[in-house]
Amino acid sequence: MSNKSFKKRFRNIGVVTVVSVYFLILVGGVVRSTGSGMGCPDWPKCFGSWVPPTDVSQLPDDYLEVYKEKRIEKNKRLAATLEKAGFTEVASQIFSHPNQFIETEFNATKTWIEYVNRLLGVLIGIFIFLTVVFSFPFLKSDKTVFMLALASFILVGLQGWIGSLVVSTNLLPVMITIHMALALVLVALLQYAVARAQRDSFESLFSFSSQINLLLWIVAIVTFVQILLGTQVREEVDLVAFMMNGLDRGSWVDKLGINFYVHRSFSIVVLALHIYLAYLIYKLNDRRLKFLTNQMLILVGVEVMFGIVLAYFAIPPVLQPLHLTLAALLFGVQFQMLIFYHYASRKAVSKQVVVSK
Repeated sequence: MSNKSFKKRFRNIGVVTVVSVYFLILVGGVVRSTGSGMGCPDWPKCFGSWVPPTDVSQLPDDYLEVYKEKRIEKNKRLAATLEKAGFTEVASQIFSHPNQFIETEFNATKTWIEYVNRLLGVLIGIFIFLTVVFSFPFLKSDKTVFMLALASFILVGLQGWIGSLVVSTNLLPVMITIHMALALVLVALLQYAVARAQRDSFESLFSFSSQINLLLWIVAIVTFVQILLGTQVREEVDLVAFMMNGLDRGSWVDKLGINFYVHRSFSIVVLALHIYLAYLIYKLNDRRLKFLTNQMLILVGVEVMFGIVLAYFAIPPVLQPLHLTLAALLFGVQFQMLIFYHYASRKAVSKQVVVSK
């Protein structure tokens, strides 16, 4: 197989995998907004079967107690393992959290929403396995590409395990935040692997600027932190919704804690940083960076608009998964800009050095 052919094949499967991960984030948001996170009380099966039931009559009369006890037993084993490893406080928090004692009644719609979410997770696992397989030729030319693909495969396995803990702890907040953080790291690894495999195609006329490079890193990190803050706000929203039995949505925002106000106020800083970064990027007059910058500004603008609507219009359920997905896409665009800038500007600098000789 030619050098160009295996690179193209790797790029294609890599792009498909990245798009699939973003779609899974959207579906995960739908799972949260519809309250379907515990649609399947066990993992990896759903109500003890690979094909979930469609009616409560297919379950034993004491199914609530059965699956609650299974979760508790799993959490006991997890807590014991963490305690042996020295994480005594974490073990105590996981096992003592009251969420695991909440029984979730069967709902066919929620069960199948969660089950589809799991099927998509399996599909992405297959895609990432193929990225590893298709990265083998890079062992001779660039081992880093193979290592990035392998790290992504290991990470998706870890994500599956964390997903099982999310279920066993009955959506324990800290587990959901970790789950989201790892999803963003997974996207970044895949994007970097695909870009590095194609780095010979990067060309540009601008020189490297430590100021722009630093600002790109700052914007990406700030957005990452803002997404995690948003995840914590969402956890508070779920708690308030449970306390209010899903009623009187207009009063939910008033009952949120400090995380909501930090998240809302921090968005001003995030917006200002994006505008300043765009100003510096536009001065470079590079067509591809301009395109990515335009995407970045559109996404951050829509995100701010969605945030305002969520805060002041009773948290419309349809906007919750969109808000999360667009935030993940925004981080992805920023990371793509960072990768592109790194390769294109440094390649331009190296060319100038050659010419000067």
